[in-house]
Amino acid sequence: MKKVLIIRFSSIGDIVLTTPVIRALKTQSGYEVHFLTKEKYKPIFSENPYVDKVHVLQDKLEKVITRLKEENFDFIVDLHKNIRSLRVKKALKKPSASFPKVNTQKWLMVRFKWNLLPEKHIVDRYFEAVEKIGVKNDQKGLDYFIPDKDYVDLREYPLLKTKKYIAFVIGGQHATKIFPPEKAAAVIEKLDHPFVLLGGKEDRERGEKIKALSKNEKILNACGKLNLNQSASLVRQAGVVITNDTGLMHIAAAFKKPIISIWGNTIPAFGMYPYEPGEKNKVVMAEVNGLKCRPCSKLGFNKCPKGHFQCMLKQDENFIVYEAKRLLAL
Repeated sequence: MKKVLIIRFSSIGDIVLTTPVIRALKTQSGYEVHFLTKEKYKPIFSENPYVDKVHVLQDKLEKVITRLKEENFDFIVDLHKNIRSLRVKKALKKPSASFPKVNTQKWLMVRFKWNLLPEKHIVDRYFEAVEKIGVKNDQKGLDYFIPDKDYVDLREYPLLKTKKYIAFVIGGQHATKIFPPEKAAAVIEKLDHPFVLLGGKEDRERGEKIKALSKNEKILNACGKLNLNQSASLVRQAGVVITNDTGLMHIAAAFKKPIISIWGNTIPAFGMYPYEPGEKNKVVMAEVNGLKCRPCSKLGFNKCPKGHFQCMLKQDENFIVYEAKRLLAL
């Protein structure tokens, strides 16, 4: 067996979570590793030494399938497990394996609050797809490689050099996974450290609101000003990362950063919390337990279905502040 195709179309965090499998395939068996994803996620692999070639899905699946057939893969590792990846596998007609997606268990948890979820991180479930070819988890965690051109020199941001700074990732794909500005400002106000707010262009207004609400004057709103790798560079250099459940959370885990992850309508028990093997004291989950409505989705909503948003509004700010101070002292 010489050539392997890994399939994961999206998104940033989910792709970063596949990196232990990529590394293990390359280092343990020396396979030629190819990866199939959407075009906008190709830059994630630009510096990854364990990926030999990236294939991108642009508009029509048939086009990329034609190119994939020319590669004559020996094995396919399906880490997306949807209709699209099934079409790829059927077209290539090669041996393949996937992982337990536990969608039924997630549905039961959301709909009836019956917790039949496996106590197993998705990275460990991903590795079930490569068991039959003798590849095992090396327990070295996630990978993320930043190109030299995207390294952020802190001399460009004097505010962040005055004292160990905290990176606060304020964005998210769904509103019900985003820590409210008022709560974020209250946390920042109680910590005597510089902060950099990270997110996309769509988060910039939220960042400005947080700055306006907080009495802490040492806040840099970098939302929308940096590309993903530049944001990752600031995450890597931070003393602590406070983050919603989003892609930069998993990138922070790849750098083995102390992390406080804030959970709204979804739950860590779905198996996609920060993955730092052997570093449990560095990862903190902030969540509101005991709510009958939570989790209300395995993904998220544009607004709270119940209208009260207690999963975020009842977050204990003092707990987050206490853990931030503890992690800063590590």
